[in-house]
Amino acid sequence: GKDEDPSQPEGLLQLTIPKFSQPWNGSVLSTPIFVRNLPWRLLVMPREVNSSQEGRIRGLGVFVQCNPESPESVSWNVTAHATITIVNHVDSKNNYSRDIYHCFCDRENDWGYSNFMAWKDIVDPSKGFFVDDTIILEAKVVADAPHGINWDSRKHTGYVGLKNQGATCYMNSLLQTLFCTNKLRKAVYQMPTENDDPNKSVPLALQRLFYELQHSDKPVGTKKLTKSFGWDTMDIFMQHDVQELCRVLLDNIESRMQGTVVEGTISRLFEGKMESYIRCTHVDYESTRVESFFDVQLNIKGKKNVIESFKDYVAVETMEGDNKYDAGEHGLQEAKKGVIFLSLPPVLHLQLMRFQYDPVTDTNVKINDRYEFSEKLCLEPFLREKEDTPADYILHAVLVHSGDNYGGHYVAYLNPRGRGEIVDWLKFDDDVVSVCSKKDALENNFGGSDDTIGIRSCTNAYMLVYIRESCIDSVLREVTDRDISDSLIKRFAEEKRLETLRRKERNEAHLYLTVEVYTQDDFQGYQGPDLVEFDDIKPRCFKVLKTQTFPQFHQALTQAMGYPKNHVRVWPFETRNNHTIRPSYIEPDDDSKTVFQLADSRQPWRVFAEILPPDSDMDALPSYDFQSQALLFFKYYDPSTRVVSCVAHSVESIEKRFCDLFPSLWEKASLPPGTPLLLFEEIKPNLVEKIDPNTQLTQLDDIRDGDIICYQRADLPLNRFPFPTVVDYFRDLYNRIDVTFYNKNVIGDTGFTLTLNQKMNYTQMAKAVGLHLNTHHLLLQFFRPQLSHRHYSDQPIRCTNEGCIRDFVYPRHRLDTSPMLFYQRLTIPIDQFENKKLFRCVFVNLRLKEEKEFTVYVDKNGTVEDLLCEAAKEITFSEGSTHDLRLLEVMTHRIVDIHPPDKPVAELFSQKMYRVEEYRKEELEMDEDEALIPVAHFHKAAHNVFGVPFLLKLRNGERLSKVKERIKALLEVSDKEFDKWKFAIVQTIQPFQYLSEENDEPLHLGQFLISRKGIIFPRMGMPWLGLDHINKNPKRTRYTFEKAIKIHN
Repeated sequence: GKDEDPSQPEGLLQLTIPKFSQPWNGSVLSTPIFVRNLPWRLLVMPREVNSSQEGRIRGLGVFVQCNPESPESVSWNVTAHATITIVNHVDSKNNYSRDIYHCFCDRENDWGYSNFMAWKDIVDPSKGFFVDDTIILEAKVVADAPHGINWDSRKHTGYVGLKNQGATCYMNSLLQTLFCTNKLRKAVYQMPTENDDPNKSVPLALQRLFYELQHSDKPVGTKKLTKSFGWDTMDIFMQHDVQELCRVLLDNIESRMQGTVVEGTISRLFEGKMESYIRCTHVDYESTRVESFFDVQLNIKGKKNVIESFKDYVAVETMEGDNKYDAGEHGLQEAKKGVIFLSLPPVLHLQLMRFQYDPVTDTNVKINDRYEFSEKLCLEPFLREKEDTPADYILHAVLVHSGDNYGGHYVAYLNPRGRGEIVDWLKFDDDVVSVCSKKDALENNFGGSDDTIGIRSCTNAYMLVYIRESCIDSVLREVTDRDISDSLIKRFAEEKRLETLRRKERNEAHLYLTVEVYTQDDFQGYQGPDLVEFDDIKPRCFKVLKTQTFPQFHQALTQAMGYPKNHVRVWPFETRNNHTIRPSYIEPDDDSKTVFQLADSRQPWRVFAEILPPDSDMDALPSYDFQSQALLFFKYYDPSTRVVSCVAHSVESIEKRFCDLFPSLWEKASLPPGTPLLLFEEIKPNLVEKIDPNTQLTQLDDIRDGDIICYQRADLPLNRFPFPTVVDYFRDLYNRIDVTFYNKNVIGDTGFTLTLNQKMNYTQMAKAVGLHLNTHHLLLQFFRPQLSHRHYSDQPIRCTNEGCIRDFVYPRHRLDTSPMLFYQRLTIPIDQFENKKLFRCVFVNLRLKEEKEFTVYVDKNGTVEDLLCEAAKEITFSEGSTHDLRLLEVMTHRIVDIHPPDKPVAELFSQKMYRVEEYRKEELEMDEDEALIPVAHFHKAAHNVFGVPFLLKLRNGERLSKVKERIKALLEVSDKEFDKWKFAIVQTIQPFQYLSEENDEPLHLGQFLISRKGIIFPRMGMPWLGLDHINKNPKRTRYTFEKAIKIHN
């Protein structure tokens, strides 16, 4: 009807098709209805379809269509469920219906069935669908709020959403929950942030986010918040655990609130207390510990609802038998162990343990079982003593996850007013907020099976927020602008104004040209070639319309700089054929050109402003004649200080001789009149030529505007200086190179940078680095960076290398990379080190404990025996030791090789970690029927190995019981634990069977592929004795690909 709300979440489509039996082609569309502000129609057409039994048959195609007439964006989408029905005229109980679920978008704007129903069944009079040559179709459409089109969250709900940066929906759902915890929002506003860094302050970023959520009419971005966290792109595109983020964020806020007017807010809102206890049954002894908590993690596996989980949480465990409690002077005692709540907070966060570790797959899995939670929750039975107010709670938020352990989508359902009325439930789905029913928020997120489609639903609640009834008015009291300081409001208003201005500038940037203006002052102190290093200084910048003519630009420039128009002349910088950059002349006929044409598409356009000196007695700059004059720049070089500086510029007649310029040059360099001078022309960085002072300017090869003349005193004893002339200075400058050195053994080393000469040889470079590191240069080794991964070291540079630094730092054919090398400190001189091979070893003692990691250097032509001799120097032997060592190779917790003493070390890999261990006394003497066999720990599967493997002396035919006794003694395992162990001879590539302990079967060397006396030399495919038991120290992570959440600021 006309009074229906077009933003309604559901509606009924109806289509009556008369004269159905008469031939018709094409399609029929129903009258549209509006659901979620979008037009929905039924689309019906006759179709020819294939039937496996009847071949080609005629059917009726029925589709639901969502087709906005003028979409604001092609990226819109809306998720909907529809039940399509063909009405039975005789009995509505016999209506025929089919369901669809679809995400409608620009490319897929209709969805349904090509053969909704066979034509012959529709027109069959006995079935009741076809009466008076008419059929009636209906479709009930239930849609979520759309994304990207026609939805005003503020208008429909009073709230706005948050933009998704990539994979930040998990964060958005939490932020909306915290925003709707009004007392927390009010406290955040009161945090002092006036002096905070706007890019690094988490409190300021949170204030800004909350302020925008409170005042904006459009979805709010979170980039400034994540930037304040110190997050990079990887963090933004990786889904994290909301529960972990909640804890980390609240910890950060709590620490920043210390010492402010809102100190303790987090504790007052979210902190409860519980007591862990152990009470002995038969003696008067009790151990208790009171702990604070900010959330409660509830086990949901096998639990029906929240109450059952709380009962499980406080369930009493009996400690008896082997699990008795050590009660100190009372000895081992039977006891009761449990926890009880002492106090519950105003805002209670319940973390539902949907993600749990599965030891079979060694990963976390998501539990999608049905788990119920109610709108009201009474936790009075779980408190040790009643508190001042009843422990009755109202559901405030339901955070929902759709997907599996590896990702998915997150939304939040919130009841902002806390009264639990149907109209009060809102769904926060990233940038869209919409009204929803209580059923949508609660029952639809219990999990379990979805009855409508008959499969287990992966959409379910994983975090619940309850508010204590007695605290609702306080926690949810409305936040108004009176709760926000004027300074904060002004700050955000100014930020918005500047952001609007920047957006306007970005939108209009194509209309403007950036002009960088350099003056003589900008050249002061510059020591390099040409006149200036553009990247090292900040010139005056102007944005001018590209359509401005040069005279218009010149007038605007002089006005902005505060000079009369005839006091400034503009010389654009141009790049010459020899790659130098010098000021150049603008032709008179260029006045009609626009600045964009003159800039020749350069952005920015760099120009030199020649300015009439303030102490000049002239009223204007002298006119310039391109044919007879040239703009020259003058640099003075002092060999005693090795400093070159640009001291002046002037427009000179090209008919002059250079000696005619001496008086001006003496004055600019503060030299006595009559001082003899040497003159040079700086043609390019590595080419500086001497000039005869008596020559005319015109005699210079191709005299041009922007040429640079260098001069120095000629009356100094130049042989006293390392760089006597400006030629020598620029030659050295040309060969200077800034090389950054990184310690290859320090992860994330920031390194240090040295300015060196690229013609230095290896020894000169090593001495310079050694001086910086305060170490002898022979105790350093250098490495080139990898070509593909510059921040990883590659092959070492030999100390006998005859190349120079340029060869070391620049890869072949690449001169565009930043010069860098890696180094490491040595304990022996590099010339000795390069003739040795490095091995990393770990010493495992007789009790199979890893004692020490160390590095040994062995002559490249040496043997394993030499390696073991060096290793012995690193080991502290215990009393009664054999001092006889062997070298093992271990891979994936299995011994895969025993390297004989006479094996050349050249056959070993330096990259591996080798194991060094002692022979046991009984292993030094072996009979003909004895050998060493490899033993390893595993659990259930042969590939699931762990722990420290070892070698065991075995006599051919020795009984399993004897072998077990020796293993138990060696590993020092308790009787109770050892009884659970099982034994098997395992060959990884084949199935294995456990050894029979009842028959106490003998073990034969042949079972381990040993047929003679001596030490076995294992290989990967050979059998080993497996000890099957549970790994008591598994290394588990929540996600194998996920790093922990950190807020770095």
